[in-house]
Amino acid sequence: MAVALGSGLLALGWSAAVAQTLSPVPQEHSQPNLLTNPGATPGVGLLYKLDREFSEATAKGGGKAFASWFAPDGVTLGNGNPPVEGRDAIAAVATWSPEEYQLTWTTAGARMSREGDYGFTWGTYTGVVKGKDGDVSRKTGRYILVWKKQADGQWKVELDASNTGSAKDDCCRLH
Repeated sequence: MAVALGSGLLALGWSAAVAQTLSPVPQEHSQPNLLTNPGATPGVGLLYKLDREFSEATAKGGGKAFASWFAPDGVTLGNGNPPVEGRDAIAAVATWSPEEYQLTWTTAGARMSREGDYGFTWGTYTGVVKGKDGDVSRKTGRYILVWKKQADGQWKVELDASNTGSAKDDCCRLH
């Protein structure tokens, strides 16, 4: 697979051979709103920050940057694809450059464990490829990331899962 990765955050099925240079698409990443999310804590704020940094790094660095955020035993689950298990396996299939493919996401919510060593984030993602003919292919969907604080204190992604589809019906919900 050239651009495609069996990962949850990656919209699959595009060929790198038909891709042209893309500019990173800036994404707005909100912080938790205490008025609509009374459960927001400093830990939840940290998860929002990690998610934003992960998205920005992926937009700038492509598949290599994407894979670097995973724990050694991290797993990706994508629509209809077998799991990709382990950071090395994820890196082996996440070979796209940001000039070929732009993957970005926006955090909609987060939860932190009571112990502060696990958490998860969720939101919507967009994957964009511009073909040689100038047509832009875009896939959107929802994702969830499970984060774990590693023994060295760094936070890494343990699980990435997603589905494709529009989030158009999510406009009027309070979180």
